[in-house]
Formats: sequence, structure tokens, C-alpha cells
Amino acid sequence: MQIHKNGHRVESTIFLRNRDRFPDKQHCIVPTIVQLELSKWLNRELGEDEADRVIAYTQKCVVVPLDTSIALLAADLHREYRLATADAIVYATARHQRAELLTCDAHFKGLPDVAFYSKSA
Repeated sequence: MQIHKNGHRVESTIFLRNRDRFPDKQHCIVPTIVQLELSKWLNRELGEDEADRVIAYTQKCVVVPLDTSIALLAADLHREYRLATADAIVYATARHQRAELLTCDAHFKGLPDVAFYSKSA
């Protein structure tokens, strides 16, 4: 994924190192809570235009809204793995969709069906 800052393209080094492992957009699942987190961070760090561009990209993926079954699964995963609420929702969405969770968030490291990518490696 490319993010633009001050008019310059910035490639995620994690993406560049692992691009062959990332699915095509039509196979990439994006929980709506991830859209919320991305929008908050991008608006704060890079501005509204970049946030809009990235959210538009996520809308080309398979966007999965939070529903009751995912919420209840998230509650179970929160208790089992002591995840924060947003992390539990992200993990529950992946599990509900029978998808592997691709992440560089250390909170998920070692959990079943998680591909963890270190930010520093």
C-alpha cells in the first residue's frame, strides 16, 4: 500500500517485504472498525485527502460490518485472549470470515490464524 505525505509517496516497508503474501483486493477483508481506525490516524497524521484516498481503497475490498454474531464472538475472544475491544472485533471478523489475519500489531502475535509481520524485521 502506498501512502502519500507532503506530496511524496511512502511505501510501507512491511508491505514491500511481504507483498507476495497479501491478497488481491477482492480477497482482502476489511472490518469497518479498521476503516474507523485508519480514518482517525490518517486524518491526524497525513490529512483528510490521504485519509479519503485510503478509505476509498478499502471500499474496493470486502468490507465486513460489525453485526451481532461478530460482536458476540469478539466478546468471547476478548475474554479468551485479553484483547482490547477494537482488537477483539478485528480478530473476530477474521475468524468469522475464516480468514487469516495479517497484522503488524504485536497484540495478535502468536494467536491462531494470525500472520504477524514485525515492524522492525
